[in-house]
Amino acid sequence: MNGGVLDGFHIGELPGGIGEAVSDFSSEWEDVSFATRVWERQVEDGYRVDLRVHVLRGEGLVDLDAVREFLAEYQERDPATWELADFTHPDGPGLIGDAEAFWLAGPGVAVNVLADPEVVDAAALRSIAVGVVSTDR
Repeated sequence: MNGGVLDGFHIGELPGGIGEAVSDFSSEWEDVSFATRVWERQVEDGYRVDLRVHVLRGEGLVDLDAVREFLAEYQERDPATWELADFTHPDGPGLIGDAEAFWLAGPGVAVNVLADPEVVDAAALRSIAVGVVSTDR
């Protein structure tokens, strides 16, 4: 399954097992705009999100540290205990954890990929993230 284009980024091939219900959203938080695509599946008590891709745009996203700081605040994470490793993405420097990868794609532009670790393992998360590339390349 190909993920299509979201706010200037092509989302490449996605692994099997990801829900086929796809929704797009736009939002803003702390002067950063979000374009979001969500893949979910229907479960017994509603819907379960398997994968989210956010394209973030904001003047404050000047470097990878600023993106990490913004996401820690947005997701209400403790930066001291947030385990992330360096991640080389074709569009720019990034960080990756067990269920999330993000990178600075250019001045004021970052991409954040979040996956349910019960559906998407670490190798698949890295593959998904590497497959999200700027359409300006």
